[in-house]
Amino acid sequence: MQKEAIKFQDSLVFEGMTSVRAIIKSMDACISDRRIEKILFDKEKIKKNAKEIGYLKAVSEKYGFTVVETDSGEIESLTLGTSHGGIIAISTDRTIPCLTPDSPILENGFYAMIEGIEDPYNFGYALRSLYAMGCDGIILTERNWMSASGVVARSSAGASEMLCMYTSSGVNAAEIFKAKGYTVVCADERTDNVLGSCEMKKPILLIVGGEKRGISKGVLSLADMLVKIDYGREFRASLSAASAVTMFAYEIRRQNK
Repeated sequence: MQKEAIKFQDSLVFEGMTSVRAIIKSMDACISDRRIEKILFDKEKIKKNAKEIGYLKAVSEKYGFTVVETDSGEIESLTLGTSHGGIIAISTDRTIPCLTPDSPILENGFYAMIEGIEDPYNFGYALRSLYAMGCDGIILTERNWMSASGVVARSSAGASEMLCMYTSSGVNAAEIFKAKGYTVVCADERTDNVLGSCEMKKPILLIVGGEKRGISKGVLSLADMLVKIDYGREFRASLSAASAVTMFAYEIRRQNK
């Protein structure tokens, strides 16, 4: 119960080698200022994880962290899931800069903003799809799920650590990207534009709202185009934000190969 009570609070514990490798790749690429403080591994799984532990010990001096042997009890007390495989990382926080007109936005890029997503797992699933489909960066609102970065990294298969990120209000982000020549596309049902039947060429800023709150009116008023997902039958509910993001991201990828 204690784990459930704290799971949406600050989480700087990264579970499993996929998340740990993502932090290391992010440090290599200078994507963020997050650093690993120490790695803990379960001594009972040392044979099974020999290759991974050897790799982590080999790079620990370069990245300035320690690799510590411990038992399953300590690891279980620090983790939320069961898929860590006996290896976790304790990290520092990540600084996410504010989006400004001087931020280094790519000239012909694909960026995405998700407003009002309800939990860190769906947020992570959305980031996984965006990263896989070639998204260049994510715009976050001031209140976002990167405070639970360990949970997000696990649900995104490490993608959250590999994406450039900025914080901004939706209106500010739309105005900045429009000034840089981007097309601002918002996912919204109140339009005749259907996903797959309209042009979505880069440079593009995609904005998708959460299932409950959607996209704010101020952001919708700045959109260059509203686009809806055409359902195969009458369906009064909306797709999850993660599902909608996946469909939009794939279409943007398809049109910009």
